[in-house]
This record gives sequence, C-alpha cells and structure tokens, in this order.
Amino acid sequence: MRRSDARILTTHVGSLVRPAELLEQSKASRESAEERRRYEEALRCATRDVVAQQVDAGLDIVNDGEYDKSSWANYVLDRMTGFEERPDRLYEAVWLGRDRHRFRDFMVAEFPRGAKSVRGHVCVGPIEYRGHDTIRRNIADLTLALAESGVEEGFLTAVAPASTGYDSSNEYYTDERDYVFAVADALREEYLEIVNAGLILQVDDAVLANMYDELVQESPDRYRAWAEVRVEALNHALRGIPEEKVRYHICFGSWHVPHMADAALSDIVDLMLSVRAGAYSIEAANARHEHEWRVWQTAKLPPGRILIPGVVTHHTTTVEHPRLVADRIVRFAGLVGRENVMAGTDCGFAQLEGIRRVHPQVMWAKLEALAEGARIASRELWS
Repeated sequence: MRRSDARILTTHVGSLVRPAELLEQSKASRESAEERRRYEEALRCATRDVVAQQVDAGLDIVNDGEYDKSSWANYVLDRMTGFEERPDRLYEAVWLGRDRHRFRDFMVAEFPRGAKSVRGHVCVGPIEYRGHDTIRRNIADLTLALAESGVEEGFLTAVAPASTGYDSSNEYYTDERDYVFAVADALREEYLEIVNAGLILQVDDAVLANMYDELVQESPDRYRAWAEVRVEALNHALRGIPEEKVRYHICFGSWHVPHMADAALSDIVDLMLSVRAGAYSIEAANARHEHEWRVWQTAKLPPGRILIPGVVTHHTTTVEHPRLVADRIVRFAGLVGRENVMAGTDCGFAQLEGIRRVHPQVMWAKLEALAEGARIASRELWS
C-alpha cells in the first residue's frame, strides 16, 4: 500500500454513479447468454473509462467504481450458496436504530425503507463461496484498465462479515458464531482473489457501526458482544493476508436521513483499530461526524497504519472548497502524522446499482476538489 511519503495521496471509498447505458445493459444481461456477453464487454469498457476519469480527477488509488455490483453488501449473497429469498420473511430497518421511530414521518415521506419492513434472505444451507468467475472477471477488467491508464495502485471492495446479509436471518446453523464464521470463511475466498491479484482489498463494514444504536438499547455489553464476534470473524477471514494489502472502511450509512442514531466514533474506534488492516477509512466531512477529528487527540493510530478521513462528502450537493479540504487534511496530519494520512471520501456515491447520492457532475467536481485540496495541503505540509 502506497504511503504519503512526499505528498498527500488521494483515493475514495468505492462506489461511483453508474452510466445509464450500463445500467440498462446490466438489466438486459439477465435475459440471455448473448445479452450477458454484451454486458460483460460493456462493463470492461466502462471500467476502463471510469479508471481514466478518476485519474483525470486527480486520484492516486482508484477502483472499478463497483460497476458490476448490485449493491455494496447484498451483491455477495449471489456469490454464496446457502441463502434463499423468502417473500414471507420481512425485516425492519433495525440498522437505522431509533431514528426510524424518532423521524417516522420523515421516513414515510423521504426514505420509505426506514418506515416499512421488506422481504429479505434466509440462510437455509451450508454457506460456501461460488463467485470466483465473477470476481476474477472484475479483477481482469480493473487490472487492464490500470495498465492502460498507467496507475500504480488499485483497489477492489468486498463486504465484511458483519455487513453480510443485514436483511437476513439464519435457520441452518445452530449457533450464531458458527453462522458468522461460515460467512467469514466464504468471504475469505473473495479476499484472497483480490490480494493475490496484486490489488488492495478494501473491506466495507457499515453495519458494524449501524447496529450500535439498536443493540445498546438492550445494553452496551450486548452491542460489544455482537460486534466483537464479527470483528473476530473478519480477522479470521483476513488471516495470513499482509495488513498493508488491506483497507477497512467503516461508516454510518450513505442514506440521506437525520443520522441522530449514529454511533459516536469514540465508542467504536477500538473495534475498528483491532481489525488487521493497514489503513482505516472513516467519515469526517459531514455535519454529523466532522467534529470527530478530536477522537484522534486521544486515540492512537497503531504504528505503520494509515488513516483515510473523508474530506469530501456524499451527503450534500454543495461542492467543498479546496481550501476547506486542505484544512481538514492538515488538521489530521497534525494529529497522526502527514505520512499516515491519505485523503478520501466519507462514503460511496452509489451504494446500490441504480442509486446516485449526488448528480454525476457534482460527484466528479467533489473528487476534483479532493485532489486540489490535497495538493494545497501537500505544499503546506512539505514546504
């Protein structure tokens, strides 16, 4: 993993708004083998284009935009055995915590998922990974695009055990721990494919933080027990993988809701830092979490690790001024060391296939502001 040895390096969390044409081809690909072949060729071209766009925007460590994923997390249920969709099993949005009750009228009007239960998945058999062909195609597409754009380092995202099947339940494994570790063993197959191809693995884990408010209502110990077994399972899945090949992204959900139920970073930072990763990606540019730079006045980043604070956010349409971006970077550099900071985004811009948190033009303007802010900060930090 590259470090900010001579300047602040730039990256982002992962999901980028998909082109409309690619979304149409993705839908058509389910109809026939011929349409599937056309989609895969279109995906290869789109991956090449989005890598080039990231480079043009000024990003150093780039990815495939998560273009081939149906969602940031539930994509993996299609790559595993053992799960089936159940129309009769409905799941409340418990990952919104008390906000789903506190702001029920808002949820009904602006975010219906927060106000109603939806059908999800049930684990009914042994969990095994079966997505090798898909992840290998994603790797090949990204590797080719990186080479064509002359990019030194790229990353692919994969979901964490805690965030797998967040609208699902287990009916097969007799013990919750066995279920979580079975998920972890399956995910390990995807993790290994990514790192063995020479790419950086980013593990996404929003649900680890999102479940805080719901579970602490039972007791803080209830949340800690729930979270600790899932962090243990993640480290089990990462065993033997060099830490410098892994980034860990934790956030509080990309959805545009009030976020009063978000966990405080100070309450979960120890869990995050216990993950065997070389870098930690966090939210730090939105109105609910920007103040949490103060956490790093007391929390200690382990030696050799990198912090990737979000310095632009998906939460607003307003494009951050590069001077503000630079100020955020300089502040973190003063706390953890300039060589230990990489500039990033709060979260992705399109966590579901058809979602866009901001308009694509705004998204690219934000990424350009991120890069310009990093250049300003670099001049000041290495003057």
